[in-house]
Amino acid sequence: MNNLKSTKASKHGNTPVSILCSRPVKGMSTLFAAVLLAACGGGGGADDAGSSASVSLATVTTAYAPKPITPVTGTPIPPTTTPAIVVGAPITDIRIQNTGAAQANVPFTFGQVIAVGEMAKTEGLAGKLADGSIIPLQADIKATHADGSVRHVIVSGVLPALAAGQTQTLTLVKSSASAPTNVTLQQLAASGLDSKVTITLDNVQYTASLADALAAGNPVNWLSGTVANEWIMAVPLKNASGVAHPLLNARFDVRWYSALSKKAHVSVSIENDKTFTSGARNFTYNVKLDVGDRTVYTKNDLVHYHHSRWRQSAWWDAATVPELHFQHNAAYLIASKAVPNYDQSLIPSEKELTRLGTQLSDSNTGPMNIGIINPYMPTTGGRNDIGPLPGFSVMYLLSQDKRAKDVMMAVAEGSASWPMHLRDEKTGYPVRTDNEANKLITTHMNMAHKGPLPVPRCANNDGNLCWSPYKVDTAHQPSMVYLPYLITGDYYYLEELHFWAASNPLETDPGNAGFGQGLVRWQQLRGQAWSLRTLGHAAYITPDQHPLKGYFNQQLDNNLAFYHNTYVVGNPNNLGVYDGSGGGFAVTGSAPWQDDFFTWSFGYLNELGFTKALPILQWKAKYAVGRMTAPGYCWIQGASYALKFRDSTTTPIYTSFEQLYRANFNDVGIPNDDRKIITDPLGTRYIDQPCATQAQADWLTRADGHTWQVGRMTGYSTSALGYPSNMQPALAVAATAGVPNGSEAWTTFIGRNAKPDYSVAPQFAIIPRK
Repeated sequence: MNNLKSTKASKHGNTPVSILCSRPVKGMSTLFAAVLLAACGGGGGADDAGSSASVSLATVTTAYAPKPITPVTGTPIPPTTTPAIVVGAPITDIRIQNTGAAQANVPFTFGQVIAVGEMAKTEGLAGKLADGSIIPLQADIKATHADGSVRHVIVSGVLPALAAGQTQTLTLVKSSASAPTNVTLQQLAASGLDSKVTITLDNVQYTASLADALAAGNPVNWLSGTVANEWIMAVPLKNASGVAHPLLNARFDVRWYSALSKKAHVSVSIENDKTFTSGARNFTYNVKLDVGDRTVYTKNDLVHYHHSRWRQSAWWDAATVPELHFQHNAAYLIASKAVPNYDQSLIPSEKELTRLGTQLSDSNTGPMNIGIINPYMPTTGGRNDIGPLPGFSVMYLLSQDKRAKDVMMAVAEGSASWPMHLRDEKTGYPVRTDNEANKLITTHMNMAHKGPLPVPRCANNDGNLCWSPYKVDTAHQPSMVYLPYLITGDYYYLEELHFWAASNPLETDPGNAGFGQGLVRWQQLRGQAWSLRTLGHAAYITPDQHPLKGYFNQQLDNNLAFYHNTYVVGNPNNLGVYDGSGGGFAVTGSAPWQDDFFTWSFGYLNELGFTKALPILQWKAKYAVGRMTAPGYCWIQGASYALKFRDSTTTPIYTSFEQLYRANFNDVGIPNDDRKIITDPLGTRYIDQPCATQAQADWLTRADGHTWQVGRMTGYSTSALGYPSNMQPALAVAATAGVPNGSEAWTTFIGRNAKPDYSVAPQFAIIPRK
């Protein structure tokens, strides 16, 4: 580590750094001066005589030195002897596409999931190009599997050249790990880079700069190596008198490719997300952001909603901005089980991709905008953003098309706009409730008289000051940031995932959530499914060393223990149907498609490696499988909109699927897809028609007024968002897990007539794993 009180010559002539501690030097950059101030005594960095100040950097896993790096002193660090790169077995590949003019020495960083057992923590990565040449790569290992092998790694490197429109295939091959970085924040400060954000609010100007952030110290060290280093720093916005704004904060994220001239990427976020500070409200202000010597963003009258945040990013050198599109190996990503087993034989519709390419505009992107998703999450009906992953995310996954990716990334940025971001001022991380101080936290407005903050107690108790167009609802909550974080390694998206996973259990009385246990049992059934998915994402992909890793793992474990004890051990019914047990309420029926979402969530959690979900899946999947295979139940009605499973809340649940079928379809009239009761003009009963026969199809044709095909399921069978489509993921995970009759159920389901066109909306196109 470099000692800022060294007597080596500085970059400012031959002035020793020890003298710089006592007097400034003309021409010293603001950023460098700030770091010196911190090291020489300012900002809590003072030393006793004879001791040294230093900046701590995290250990890296793989680092190569492509050329010397100039430290604060101006004296080049002698080139290290870079041994020949010894490469091993290939793992996967990625295609890097040039979306602009010819580029040279092109820096890149992306996130990569690694399958179980394929890469040890002691190993590194190198990149093999199509011509056989090898380029060094930096591998920042973030998360590992249960066996200790690498799960998620952030890969950085420099491509020597990319011709205009060229795509290079980079094969990731195993290599040896190398020495850690010698790049420090002092060197970043001395590089000449600075950034400043200015906010004018109620005629008062507040500013924050990268220099301020560096002087404040305590950065999050996100990437460390000889290719790329990244630091994330929080700093208050202060007025001319040095008084910090009580609610608004700034954060600077700098990714620096130090061996390349002026290759730094700066992201600045403004946050209105304090949890325990009183006076929550929206703010309207003018903002200006400078990176280097230019203004990169301005906006007048920006409305910043309470408990939300936004960011803008820019490269230091505007003349040489890397213009790249990354195409991950989708087959490998799916095989790793990090994402569901989407049907790779699907070819996403070019028409739909073209439509997606026209959906983004200045009006729905940028700070406090959310892309193309619905601002009011409780909106009912089929939606492209609802599913295990959103439709546009799966379109990207299966096509690797930039148009779909742009939509996905705009939504990921917009996820920060929703008013549910609760940052703990004491820890700097999203608030956690597994302690006495926070276990009574709730975000339900009816609970404002109970428990501590963060129920938004708006300034002057005026709820209008906290109005937002964005309404949160777990029952209709998309997965907005998980896949973006997986493929980019961007810390901002990881934190968004944390905010959402942490806030989902809180919209209730604290007792319903288990007083800090994070239980989601009180939510709508589909809300439980999506909350478990998001919690599983956070537990799975959060870096091993992150302070919230254990928290999310424990909250997931708490939920799995609840469902296991209530349903697997308690076995409240023979059908495998969720009946509200343990949730403090009893129901007489439910929507099977919501139950299917719920079943899928346990199958997916099991695939992610949370094996405690397997016995819950095996119990739950009986309901989806039975509706396709059980004697006495006709699978044509397997995906009905709603089914009652007992006569009243005080009577037992039906004991067989035959009883379930007769209770729902024994009347003269039955509901059609539009929930309208239909009857046969000839007076016959539906239940008397043999299952999946011409006689049954003829009955539906006469009763419903349009030709019904033999073997067509009810529930909008040809819609990619219909109820059979909703059922498909549950049947897929049941077949994968070897649930009794699961394979038979899948065979019947996949052999049905009147299937949907998933090429336009593939979010439910999940199939069994082989």
